[in-house]
Amino acid sequence: MSESTPSDRPILLEASGLKKYFPIQRGLFRRTVGYVRAVDGVDLAIHEGETLGLVGESGSGKTTVGRLILRALDVTAGTIRYRRDGRLIDLTALPRRALREYRREVSIIFQDPYSSLDPRMTVLDIVAEPLRIHGVKDEEEIRARVRELLQLVGLRVQHMNRYPYAFSGGQRQRIGIARALALRPRLIVCDEPVSALDVSIQAQVLNLLRALQRQFGMAYLFISHDLAVVSHVSSRVAVMYLGTIVETAPVEALYTEPRHPYTEALLSAIPRSDPDERRTRIVLPGDVPNPASPPPGCRFHPRCRYAREICRSEVPRLREIAPGRQVACHLAEELHLVGIQPPAAGGSGAEGRG
Repeated sequence: MSESTPSDRPILLEASGLKKYFPIQRGLFRRTVGYVRAVDGVDLAIHEGETLGLVGESGSGKTTVGRLILRALDVTAGTIRYRRDGRLIDLTALPRRALREYRREVSIIFQDPYSSLDPRMTVLDIVAEPLRIHGVKDEEEIRARVRELLQLVGLRVQHMNRYPYAFSGGQRQRIGIARALALRPRLIVCDEPVSALDVSIQAQVLNLLRALQRQFGMAYLFISHDLAVVSHVSSRVAVMYLGTIVETAPVEALYTEPRHPYTEALLSAIPRSDPDERRTRIVLPGDVPNPASPPPGCRFHPRCRYAREICRSEVPRLREIAPGRQVACHLAEELHLVGIQPPAAGGSGAEGRG
């Protein structure tokens, strides 16, 4: 969302070797017979004030990464380090009680604005809840802060005593954004924040997020399955497949010159705005492999049209092939993959209250 890639800024959060395995239990005594490897060795970094897009199809592990970063889930292995007072601290080594300060500085915008708001609470109580949890006692101060937040996200302060059912989907998501901003976080995890909204409202919400980032300078981890949406908001993009990162690059470079076959396939599926543009859709054969039993070698090789013997036997490591570009593919230097021009950034420019 920033006008330039802020990769020269300090790292705000860094994940290294991040893993999350969910046990598979069967039988009367619930014996563990295996594990679902939802996240299996993810490395990523988010710089201060930048937006990192995290994309991949359903089941790739995107949302689980977001929950691990929020420390809503305990990690199976790996580290998450967060910058505070000029140094990176290991969050995975901290007990839950010591995470309270961290949770003041990170927040989340949920995917579904209909289910993420308590229907029994007024807008005032929903937006004020983080303030009350973190020790703000003065009700006048709370009401003043809620009024300010509602104005920031384009809602009328007269409506703060209404309940969620009285609002449209776009308005509900604005309420969720106001709640996420309540404690002025340094990092917000945006978990598919526009996928449940009409297309006309998506642009308004994306533009609002961009404007808020310019105003307050927070960083975003923007999780989405839609590469067209990600191009509007991200400085860099990380592509996930079956629990691992397969490519990371600045947004322009990733769209115009992908270096991983999975990225090429995702880009080919973006709808075309120009009816005269000719582009071949890459249809991946088969289904996503079972994360409880991933294939040997490269996890993408059963669906990759470029796969060779080394892909079937040796796991490719995520390596840097150019400044700011990482890819996990044995053939990255040999393949000439087809990209696209990124959709024009900025959305419609509308700031309505849909």
